[in-house]
Amino acid sequence: MSIVADHYRFVVGVDTHAATHTYALLESPSGKELVTETFPTTPAGLSRAAAWVGRRTGGDVDGVLVSAEGTGSYGAVMANLMSETGYRVVEAPAPSAKRLRGVGKTDTLDAVTAARSTLVMDVNRLRDRRAGELQTALKVLTAARDQMNADRLRSINALTALLRTHDLGVDARKALTLTQIRAVAGWRRRKEPLSLSVPRADAIRHARRVIDLDRDLKGNREQVTKLVTDHAPVLLEMTGVGAVTAAVVMTVWSHPGRIRSQAALA
Repeated sequence: MSIVADHYRFVVGVDTHAATHTYALLESPSGKELVTETFPTTPAGLSRAAAWVGRRTGGDVDGVLVSAEGTGSYGAVMANLMSETGYRVVEAPAPSAKRLRGVGKTDTLDAVTAARSTLVMDVNRLRDRRAGELQTALKVLTAARDQMNADRLRSINALTALLRTHDLGVDARKALTLTQIRAVAGWRRRKEPLSLSVPRADAIRHARRVIDLDRDLKGNREQVTKLVTDHAPVLLEMTGVGAVTAAVVMTVWSHPGRIRSQAALA
């Protein structure tokens, strides 16, 4: 087994938070802690952090491995900047419960732990955080699709409740059809008691929201289908796998080391 300490002169562990990131620079292969520093997550702060790493490592970009927590969340912008600078950025291994038992938790300690845990890892099991443009796009599109579907369901439920509790001229005893929703969306204001005009206006709002979301979901599916067709058409040939499911599979894999086995993928 070939470990990280055999390939890199330095490992930088990064503990990421919303407002600040803490960096710990360790020498390889000894694991000696050379220096730690905390920088704000502002554009200027991130640039200063990258410059700090460069100065402390003598500009040896290829000899530095950055191991950071939360490269898909709090550390995403930092990871992009470090990658663009030329550093390899990987997701730090999660510390075991046994290792953390009875140990005080600080940002500096977390950064050092991220670096030390990475030093002894098999280089073939490093989880490169950069999924690439395709996976990034699919991740955004699938997350947006989930959100739109949830919003659509909420609007339909709210519309159904209004139509069942107010006499607005629509039979809502069963699930609403798209034809009924479109009819409500096309209503105009009427001269009627306040107890009906206000519910009617809200019903129109919910119905139009559903129609807008249907249009957005269609556009989303077209984007997803094009990306999957262009990059992984073989997935679409599998029985029961459509464009959205294929996109989820492609997003979940994302980078070498992300999936440990076929069972984990399933």
